[in-house]
Amino acid sequence: MYRFIGIVILMFWGITSFSQELHCRVQVSAQQVQGSSNKQIFRTLQKTIYEFINNRRWTTNVYATEERIECTIQINITKQIGTDVYQATMQIQSNRPIYGSNYNSVILNTIDNDFQFEYVENQPIEFNETTHQSNLASVLAYWTYIIIGLDYDSFSPMGGTPYFTKAERIVNNAQNAKERGWKAFENQKNRYWIIQNILDAKYKPIRQFYYDYHRLGLDKMADKPAEGRSKIASSLRHLQKVYRDRPNPTMPFLQLVLDAKADEFVNVFSEGPSDEKTRAANLLIEINAANTSKYKKITSTR
Repeated sequence: MYRFIGIVILMFWGITSFSQELHCRVQVSAQQVQGSSNKQIFRTLQKTIYEFINNRRWTTNVYATEERIECTIQINITKQIGTDVYQATMQIQSNRPIYGSNYNSVILNTIDNDFQFEYVENQPIEFNETTHQSNLASVLAYWTYIIIGLDYDSFSPMGGTPYFTKAERIVNNAQNAKERGWKAFENQKNRYWIIQNILDAKYKPIRQFYYDYHRLGLDKMADKPAEGRSKIASSLRHLQKVYRDRPNPTMPFLQLVLDAKADEFVNVFSEGPSDEKTRAANLLIEINAANTSKYKKITSTR
């Protein structure tokens, strides 16, 4: 069932049972941390993060249990750098169900390498949209809003804007934070630049891609595979336009899409007619040369 159909009008709030927006699996690994005798703290941290993400209401919409966004957050703590202060990386992945199938399409699959945070065992994670209270809360909330925003973009054109705006507010609130990842000058692929790209009009074609590719393409594949695949092929031109216009050298938003979709592109177009395979492969090689060997598989299948 489409999420935009399943969301219940808020006037029924008082009589409708509902779930939160996310069904997020959380894993915290601390195998690289040396000298820590209290491993229970990492299990407690995992539980605390799980509850923070899954039990908080992030939107004003009402979700049925089966409509929750499936996602995974894997935190790898690499070092304890002070009392209750840790350095880590965080992998974030989210999926979207495809209409008429059991298939889930990967929407987001990325790693945040600038994740330093403080955590005291059994301390709750407090988050306020108007202020930066802790790096742990801000990073988790930022990526939660990115997950929700991309999901909404895939169901309605530019539907994720309210949630991307919230992510941008988190970045703005964190400009005085001592931790990395929030400031423009640190590097061109961090949280600051990702949300700047997403909300920049120059990258609007990428957001249109999310809608055309998923709602008009993949969601049609069960009933009309040729029509759906054709729409997917045309949606790639949105990515090509941004690549050719090159709003900035690194284009982290475009890379975010390619990291999530490269394998799926190969699977989708490997079943198409030969001329469609060739056009798709050539376009993908142009915009994502690092995966050339992968995209060549499209034309090598029979």
